[in-house]
Amino acid sequence: MVVRTLRFLGRVAHYAFDAVLISAFLAGVRRSTGLTVKKWIDNYLWVGETLMDQSVAIFSSSSYFERKR
Repeated sequence: MVVRTLRFLGRVAHYAFDAVLISAFLAGVRRSTGLTVKKWIDNYLWVGETLMDQSVAIFSSSSYFERKR
């Protein structure tokens, strides 16, 4: 019983992680193209935009990355 529960939680975590990665990709596409979407998709893409913004903030403060323009 415990093994099934752990497998189920592992799958849920995996699907949630995949959903966040897809959201970040689609948010980047939307941001770079300027497309508009419906409200419920906008709520989903908010997660991806937040992830992208936080990642950029963390990477830009690191000495391993530098911004080239």
